[in-house]
Amino acid sequence: MDISGNTIFIPGATSGIGLALALELRARGNTVIVGGRRTELLDRIAAEHPGLDTVRIDTADAASVDAAAKQVLARHPDLNVLVAMAGIMRIEDWRKPGSFLASAEEVVTTNVLGPIRLIGAFVEHLQARPDATIVTVSSGLAFAPLKVTPSYNASKAAIHMLSESLRLQLAGTSVKVLELVPPAVRTALLPGQESSEFAMPLDEFVAEVMGLLESRPDATEIQVERVKFLRYAEARGDYDQVVATLNAADPHGK
Repeated sequence: MDISGNTIFIPGATSGIGLALALELRARGNTVIVGGRRTELLDRIAAEHPGLDTVRIDTADAASVDAAAKQVLARHPDLNVLVAMAGIMRIEDWRKPGSFLASAEEVVTTNVLGPIRLIGAFVEHLQARPDATIVTVSSGLAFAPLKVTPSYNASKAAIHMLSESLRLQLAGTSVKVLELVPPAVRTALLPGQESSEFAMPLDEFVAEVMGLLESRPDATEIQVERVKFLRYAEARGDYDQVVATLNAADPHGK
């Protein structure tokens, strides 16, 4: 993926990693459209960052995805990058019957069906562009589990395999599939994570991601150094130790 000259739609970018990436990509000479559910946040972002376009979208609602896709493509027919950023994380205790099912369904709807719906809404258009990219967002937890977030772990493992499969299907087209694999980052994904010493500072994460995008335009995965501890645990042969360390170190893993 080239680092500039793109038109990029980032649903789920009203805060955290999504918004930080949107601002950095715009600063590099890209046209960026930010999507989100809350119109008041979108209005504030548009006012604070002139030049960013915004569109309301709820990726948990198939009709909203379709409507937003039509709106984005009508305003930006040169769109060539989709970043399927939207995602949620919930702490669940599966030892307590009835306590986790609603949460698990919400996580899977947002984290798995959301990206599927987004890609489905844009893939035909992207194939008509001369150089296009679909960016998926998995997690280090797709490769080593945090015990208190089972549905999140599973949803991100699904996104990893979806990315691998789509890359095979879209080979030979103009569309590349790039998977962003974050570690824990200081955002509001979970309560207390914004100040967690376990999580990577947001500005450091975004700076490293941008450097990797610039230096590795043909990459299939973007992995900051910090996530490789989780990403390659099984390949290194120390999976059990990594899982134990992850769940001992993270404050949510106790």
